[in-house]
Amino acid sequence: MVVAFPMEGGNRRKLPLAYTDSPLKLLWADIHLVLKSLWSLPGILQPLTPQNSDELDEFYPSKVNVITLLVQLCLSFCQIAFLLSVLACFFFMVPALWIFLYVVAFVWVNRILCHLMFNTPDGILKSKAAIEERPEHKRERWIFINGVGVGHIWLQNSIDRLAYIFGRKIIGVHNPTDGVVFDIIECLIQRNFTFATPDTRDGYAITKETLLNPKYEKVVLILHSQGGIEGSLIIDWLLAELSQDILRKLEVYTFGNAANHFNNPFKSSLGIVQPSIRGSESPERNGPVQDDKSVLHIEHYVNAQDFVCVWGVLHFANVPSRYMGRIFVRPGSGHQLNQHYLDAMFTLGPDKKVHETNAFMEMKPKIVAYEKIRPKRTRVAKDEVLVTSERPSDDLNRLAVENQHNRTPLKVKHLSRLWQYRNGGSPLDDSK
Repeated sequence: MVVAFPMEGGNRRKLPLAYTDSPLKLLWADIHLVLKSLWSLPGILQPLTPQNSDELDEFYPSKVNVITLLVQLCLSFCQIAFLLSVLACFFFMVPALWIFLYVVAFVWVNRILCHLMFNTPDGILKSKAAIEERPEHKRERWIFINGVGVGHIWLQNSIDRLAYIFGRKIIGVHNPTDGVVFDIIECLIQRNFTFATPDTRDGYAITKETLLNPKYEKVVLILHSQGGIEGSLIIDWLLAELSQDILRKLEVYTFGNAANHFNNPFKSSLGIVQPSIRGSESPERNGPVQDDKSVLHIEHYVNAQDFVCVWGVLHFANVPSRYMGRIFVRPGSGHQLNQHYLDAMFTLGPDKKVHETNAFMEMKPKIVAYEKIRPKRTRVAKDEVLVTSERPSDDLNRLAVENQHNRTPLKVKHLSRLWQYRNGGSPLDDSK
């Protein structure tokens, strides 16, 4: 089933710090949050099977994948040991100069190893999948930013997988890896200090340049994991610099989002949720507005037991006006883009075309209050998907009435705009 609920409204529980608060306070809160979320750590890797996309899946037993996993595992152990040893140096009052030299040497060796094994000087890749683009697709540009622990080989696999799904060429902006542990530390720095890495700036430059190019009528930004943090910064910059008519070209879709916010302000005061005078949990709205947001379409896809989601999107989703866009919470775990998200939500057949049905897209809706989207307290049955929507003019009720009239149950595929792009298709409103 699918669950739909509003994003705004009264909330009596203690809310997370504002993302504009003191960076040191945010960092301390994030460290505490990571430790509280360790119960879901196995959710990054599980399930190990099946691998519906064969060699494109992260855990497919190919030579490259096995070497990648072994090196990342060794790096993780070494980095954890390094961090503990640095703490020990301070405890035993080792001279600061020696600590500094030790840290610089370890980070330098780690960076060189990751450069040789995973990263490439060319930070921009293009999909190589054999697809036939439709003529109208030349007016679109699709951009992808990867997440934690991804080298250039896995990035290539990801953009090829996306190209097969959507029948479009995909540009991949490489978020290079320094090992999983160091990548997670970088995530904390990025989202608490609004720190923009070079790949974040590359993604911003490409996205802005494309939006301003009259050749393109649509820009689709797809983000995974740490890429969600970078994407949230990119959107903040775009909202500050570009006009509303330019931003209407942009659509954003995320998987396993690690960001602590996702902005998308109302274009006017109409439709903004006003708190009830008596402080009740039922919000009052000024009135519906069909195109009420700067970016018209944002969707987030989440696995309920994904560790990254637990301390990312799931922790911040129910804060009023904090995490804009429709959120789909799927039962189960797994954080890898191809194996745990795309294989389940956009299942490919032997011909590299998306099946017209799969278990996720066929699930039915069930409406619940947004407060139930909380890590650990979020209970998702095997046959239901939680779906949020913050737009006052959202079409959930209309779709439910229409489907009931046609005696067709409302399903995830009726709510997912991204699903309509499969196999080179486009949403109906784009054909006008």
